[in-house]
This record gives sequence, structure tokens and C-alpha cells, in this order.
Amino acid sequence: METHQIHPGLLKHKVRVLVVGCGGNGSAIAAGLPYLHQALLAYGHPEGIHVTLLDPEVISATNCVRQPFSQSEIGLYKSVVLANRLNLFWGLDWQGIPERLDPKRRLDGVDIVIGSVDTRKARAAIAKCAEDWSEVDYWLDLGNNADAGQFILGEPLNRRNRRHRLRLRTVAELFPEVIQGELDGDGLPSCSAAEALDRQEPFVNPTLANHALALLARLFRYGTISHHGGFVGLSSLSSVQALRIDPKHWQRFRNRDAALKEPLKPTPVLVKPLPQGDKDAGIPIPVGPCHPG
Repeated sequence: METHQIHPGLLKHKVRVLVVGCGGNGSAIAAGLPYLHQALLAYGHPEGIHVTLLDPEVISATNCVRQPFSQSEIGLYKSVVLANRLNLFWGLDWQGIPERLDPKRRLDGVDIVIGSVDTRKARAAIAKCAEDWSEVDYWLDLGNNADAGQFILGEPLNRRNRRHRLRLRTVAELFPEVIQGELDGDGLPSCSAAEALDRQEPFVNPTLANHALALLARLFRYGTISHHGGFVGLSSLSSVQALRIDPKHWQRFRNRDAALKEPLKPTPVLVKPLPQGDKDAGIPIPVGPCHPG
């Protein structure tokens, strides 16, 4: 079984984390990151983590159904509200920036970028910013549909992460269609509380976020991991499939994409089972971005 070793530099200084998107998944990730910070300090990490939350959207009435926002916060920026709340409760100095990620700017001063976005265009912006001349160590991506989702930790191909057989492939490399902006739907948010709950189960976001945070915690605590993501379903208690660190496993995803002859329709999310004959067949494989959070 192949494994991945944490980048040694991340154990020597404050880890700079950028969360892109503060909707369903992003707000759940933000709520859990202080626990990761405290755990790292308890494990002996010198400084823990510093988090910046990035999202240009303001809180709407619909957001108060599945996301941790109240009626009194409607009209305020999600990123700023979350950052202020965490800082007050935990005594932190984290930042909330009400801006959209600019794909023309390199991600400087970021060690880990966590993508919790709801469009292919937004994922493409993260991919562009984290690759090439960037020095981002890891890109953790979360995405979901109504009752299932995936979290994938990758090493973007850039100045820090060179080509290597066991370099962790990113979500964009395993599922190239998730960064094809022309496949996005209308991008409109849910217009009612009932529609918001119909499009996503109420606990899919925190479930997915907890799995993703547990992966990061394991990487920092033990310095090594044998899987770099997973596919999670709420329809069955046993429907969790680990994404193994295995070039042959990755190649099967790429072969599947090459075999798709028909163009994909512009739809928020598609799921496709693994090829017949694989021992993990039957677990959904998301091939599109999550519904709006």
C-alpha cells in the first residue's frame, strides 16, 4: 500500500490556510478548523494554523436554513461574519475577506487552500491560482449533491510540487470536467427554504466537512496517510469509499473520462458508478460540482 508523507515544512511554522467559499461546506469547514488548530498545538506543533475565509456573498434568508447564520445577520458578508464569530469565541486573529478569488492572481502566502465552491468556474479559478508558479502545498476540495459528496486532497502541480509518480492528484486531474465552466448550470441559488432542503439534505455538509478535517488531522498528527480523500453517502451508513494513493487507481479515473464519448449536459452534478469488475463498484463518483451552498 502506497502512502504519502506530509511536507516537512508544515510542521515547523504556522500553517496558512485559505478557505474559498463560505456556504454549506465552507461554513462547516470553518467551524471545525479551530479544533484542528487546538489539536495541532496539543500535538506539539509550534504555531498551529492561521485561516483566511474568502467569499464575496452576503447572507440571505435561505442561507439561514442549512447554514450557521441567523436572521439578524442577513445582508452581512458570510466570510466576515464567520471570521468574527470564530475570533470572538476562540480568541483568534483569523481573517474574513468579502472578495472573489481572482484567477489572474497567484496564491502567495498560502500553504493549504480548501475549496468549498459550487461552480465549475470557481473550481477552475482555484486550480489556476494553485498551479504553475504558486507554492501551495495542498488543495483540499469538497463537493456534494443532495445526499452524497467527495473530499479530495491533492498536490497541485507547481513550483513546490513537481511531477512525481506518487504526487497526490487533485480533483481537477481526476475529474477534469469539474473545472469546465461551460458545463455550469444557471448558477442560481435556491429561492426558498423548502427548495434549499430539497436540493441538499440538511446534514450532508457537516458530514463531508468532518471527514475532510479528520484527514487533515491524521496527516498532521501521524505525518502520513494511506488515502487522500473519499466518497461519502448519507443514504447508507456504510457508503464511504476511500480514495487510495495508487497511480493505477488514479489511471482508472482517467481512462473512464477518456471513454466518455457523449458531451456532458450542463447540469449541477452527475454521478457515475465505478467500472464493473472493480471491487469498490457501486459507490457514486461525482463528476460535477456541488449544488450551491
